[in-house]
Amino acid sequence: MLTRPPTVPTNPLDRFAGAGLAWGEGTYARLAAPIGAAAFSLYILLTAATAWIMPDANWDMLPYLAVAEEGTYPDPQVLHDYAYSTVKAGVSAADYKTLTDDGGGYRSHMAENAADFHSLLGMYRIKFLYAEILSGLSHVVSPVEAMRLVSVVSVLLFGGITLIWLRSEGALALAPIVGAVQIMADFGDAARASTPDLMCSALFLGGLFAYVRKREAATAILLFLAFMARPDNIVFLAIFAVLLIIFRQRAWGALAGFAASFIAYFAISHWAQHPGWWPHLWFSTIEQHYNMDGFEPPFSLAAYLKAFAASLLRAINANSWVGVSVLALAGWYALGRAGFRLDRRAGILLAALVLGVLAKFTVFPIHDTRIYFPNLLPPFLLLACPLMALWASAGQRRVAPHVVGGDKPGDPQ
Repeated sequence: MLTRPPTVPTNPLDRFAGAGLAWGEGTYARLAAPIGAAAFSLYILLTAATAWIMPDANWDMLPYLAVAEEGTYPDPQVLHDYAYSTVKAGVSAADYKTLTDDGGGYRSHMAENAADFHSLLGMYRIKFLYAEILSGLSHVVSPVEAMRLVSVVSVLLFGGITLIWLRSEGALALAPIVGAVQIMADFGDAARASTPDLMCSALFLGGLFAYVRKREAATAILLFLAFMARPDNIVFLAIFAVLLIIFRQRAWGALAGFAASFIAYFAISHWAQHPGWWPHLWFSTIEQHYNMDGFEPPFSLAAYLKAFAASLLRAINANSWVGVSVLALAGWYALGRAGFRLDRRAGILLAALVLGVLAKFTVFPIHDTRIYFPNLLPPFLLLACPLMALWASAGQRRVAPHVVGGDKPGDPQ
């Protein structure tokens, strides 16, 4: 309660600034939805343009392009030459030198050794859908441009689904906040990277939106396609399926997506000649091994715990996914305490998303935000509806003193 009345500014500049702020607040309150949608759309378009104009030349381009054309170039040496010559023609000379020359280290070795390079492809071949799309697009545009095109389309698809989701919840006014969360979650970096991560995220987001809207067939198809782009999504799908069964939530689309992915996981792993969980984890978090053919290091709990601790420290200090996840949990808790809770269906999904991040890191402790990006934005979209309800409630409370006064005859004093 105020102990003294607010002072009225006497300085003309202060009065002008106050009037301007009041006008801006009122205008935004009336036009929040179109302004939010326009600002978010501009951000998505700028990100898509950046993904095409300034893509990130990362080393993973080489094995992804190789697995996309294995059928055309079955000989390891010819395939190696194809991948390296294709990337050389598609990136700048400085970027190509960075990808192929690290002073006699891993990249220099792979640029000269086709057999060792070929032994790594099982870890990339398993991203089946991405490789097949690149192979198809390479008949229309150059292979490197195909990677950029996939990134651009993924950005636009991700942004479009986000806007549709917000519109369905009457929450377009929150679009700039959602855009800010995407920036914190390194959306721009994922867009510029020539990897399947953002394509997987767009399909995954579409599957979750279909689940929220109870479009079961679309849920099954899109979640399965997201799995085919990045099979590590099986971790989330398994947790989601378990929670749906425990809480007896009828969602056959999500369960069918998990069942299809579970069966496909073993088939694709065998077909792709994936080295297995522990050799892949060793390669990614402990030590880069030059040749993965027959590489089967004995499991070591000490090595796993060391890798876990190192990745956790790097994730907290150098990446954003931990902070974004904590922010989502804090928002969920705060809105619940304020009385604005998610419905049962949405609550199960949000719990699965958070647990999915924790489980994925536990199973495969790698620090990069891009690994967890599919799970980072959906919690905020789920919270959009209760947040808008809180906003409306706060607005009503601000208006109430002007609507219900104590000066009218007959009012209780």
